[in-house]
Amino acid sequence: MTIQLNADKNLTIHQEYEEKIKGLLNEGLSRYTDLITRLEVHLSDENGSKDGLADKRCLLEARITGKDPVAVTNLGNTYDLALNGALTKLKNTLEKVSGKLKVH
Repeated sequence: MTIQLNADKNLTIHQEYEEKIKGLLNEGLSRYTDLITRLEVHLSDENGSKDGLADKRCLLEARITGKDPVAVTNLGNTYDLALNGALTKLKNTLEKVSGKLKVH
């Protein structure tokens, strides 16, 4: 599974943070590695440089073998909270997709 990180102009992803994100995603999605070919992570700040509650956005787009891509999004007060929420949503979605693949 290839992981591609994308960030808006308000965020600079340092090497340590990138490795932390990739480790979290690899660990959280280890059950679905045979299903996912590529995972795109989009991190953005909805308010730009202004402060605000739940303004950090994480969009996860999973490219699935033989299926249409699946995308989920989540907002949080920090990028970590947004990422963890999106990861939970993605795992729930992938559980449904893998269940449907097993039925057919």
